[in-house]
Amino acid sequence: MKIKIKRFLEKSYQEEFEIEDSSKTLLETLIFIKEKRDNSLTFRYGCRSEVCGSCAVVVNGKERLACKYKVQNGDVIEPLKRVKVIKDLVCDLDNSLEKLRTSKAYLTKNSQIKPTIDDEKMIELQSSCILCNSCYSACPVLEVNQNFLGPFALTRVYRYIQDVREEDKKSKIDTIQKDGIWDCTLCGECTIVCPQEIDPKMDIMMLRSKSGQYGYIDPSFSSGGFGDFNFGGF
Repeated sequence: MKIKIKRFLEKSYQEEFEIEDSSKTLLETLIFIKEKRDNSLTFRYGCRSEVCGSCAVVVNGKERLACKYKVQNGDVIEPLKRVKVIKDLVCDLDNSLEKLRTSKAYLTKNSQIKPTIDDEKMIELQSSCILCNSCYSACPVLEVNQNFLGPFALTRVYRYIQDVREEDKKSKIDTIQKDGIWDCTLCGECTIVCPQEIDPKMDIMMLRSKSGQYGYIDPSFSSGGFGDFNFGGF
C-alpha cells in the first residue's frame, strides 16, 4: 500500500511512502513513518483519541482527524488549508485562534444566574468544539477574505449568546457584523467536515436572526445590492 504526503520546508513537494499494515489509523501510520522510515517527517498530535483536535490534516482534499481516519491505498495527505505551513503537516494556527478573542467568543459579563440542566443542553453541542481548524481549512470565504471571523469563532459566539449567564449579548452581536455572519456564503462545508458534528452554518443563521432582533439587517439589502436587472428598458 502506498500513500503520498505533501512535505514542506523551504519549498513544497510530494513524497510517496510504502506501508505494509493497512489496518492502522493515519496517525499511527505517520508515527510509523517517522520512527522507521524518515525521522524528519513533522506533524502534530496530542491525545490520540479524537479529543484535542491537534492532528487534523487534509486527506484526498477533505479535512480529517489523523487519529480517527483509517489509512487507504493511494491516500494523499496534506496540511490544513488557509493557514501558513511551518513544516510538513504542521501549520501556524495563531491567526484563527486569535479570532476567538476579536469576536468576543467568551463570557464577558457574568449575570451570576445558575444554568439549569436544560440551559446547559442548549449550548452543549457548541461547547464540544475541539478547535481542530478543520472548518477554517474548508471555508471558501477565508480564501478571499482572511479577516473573516470564521466558523468556529462564530459558533462559539452563538454558544455565549445562548448562555443565560451572559449579560452583555449586544456587544457580541455588534462585533460579528463586520467580517462576520453576513460574509458567510452558507455553503455548509464547515458543517460537513466538523468531527464533532457541530453545525456552524445553522449557528450562523441563528446569529443572523439574533442580529435582526438588535436592529441589524444584511448589508446587501441596506445598500440596495439586488443585482443589475434589465426589465426591457422600463
